[in-house]
Amino acid sequence: MLLTPNPTNHCFGCGGANERGMKLVFEQDDAAKRIRGKFRIGPEYQGATGFLHGGIIATLLDEAMAKVNRFADEHAMTGELTVEYKKPVPVGEELTIEGWETGREGRVRSREGEIRNAAGVVLARGRGKFVVVDPARLKASDASNGAQALGPKTPSV
Repeated sequence: MLLTPNPTNHCFGCGGANERGMKLVFEQDDAAKRIRGKFRIGPEYQGATGFLHGGIIATLLDEAMAKVNRFADEHAMTGELTVEYKKPVPVGEELTIEGWETGREGRVRSREGEIRNAAGVVLARGRGKFVVVDPARLKASDASNGAQALGPKTPSV
């Protein structure tokens, strides 16, 4: 199933309503329980000349891992994100970004993700812990006090 940007979502990575956003499109592989995307990221997202900015690399991994929520119909927000930058990620070349779940404990979902080049070489790897939130509380919370959506106590991650 193709996951296209929602025109009312302002997310920088995947939202359709953010003029400056990346508007990333992913594919949901229900059989493998993986999220995948193929991209060519332009020079507007570079750090060192010719290579993606480290924050953009982290964003790509975070987006792929966060989309794994769809398999359990859950809303979970990034609680922790670690990125291993293995090789420089070139601008303008075909990349595959993939995310999957590796574990569950209480409200915490453990995830991993990778960015690979067209030859399949891993350029960056991410590991994250995502905390399940109550979507009703998330929508009701004030933007300046969004932490209320996490519930009475946020688990350690």
